[in-house]
Amino acid sequence: MNARFNLFENELAAKFGKRFANASLVIAQSPLPKSTQELVSLRASQINGCGFCVDMHTKDATAAGETPVRLNLVAAWREATVFTEAERAALALAEEGTRLADAHEGVSDETWAQVRKHYDDDQVAALVSLVALINAANRINVIVRNPGGSYEPGMFAELTS
Repeated sequence: MNARFNLFENELAAKFGKRFANASLVIAQSPLPKSTQELVSLRASQINGCGFCVDMHTKDATAAGETPVRLNLVAAWREATVFTEAERAALALAEEGTRLADAHEGVSDETWAQVRKHYDDDQVAALVSLVALINAANRINVIVRNPGGSYEPGMFAELTS
């Protein structure tokens, strides 16, 4: 499978990609735990059917020390015992924030209360920004049909330098 369009070889797309990567760096450097960042990114990517991002966030999470059991259970996190209450709140926010069109109220008050219970203001800001950013990344990659499988951890590090 080949992508419809090579975003990495187009000058405008490359400029946008650099700015996109810099926005993700703000989140990466936030106090939101790295494991939570990867779990949220993976779950949104699963929902959106983004093979490229599922590949990326599975590999980045593994490189950061995440366990195969937890990664394999992200799609069924509600029926799994391996996630903390804070992670469960973040995963619920990721799902509800990704499926905005499926619910008239968007993110529920219950989910928001759980997020606020477990995360401070900077972590909440990072979490909300992450959900928005990963959904944008998913849409970009799904639109151009960027396939999963070739990602190597750290391969986009030069974009943020």
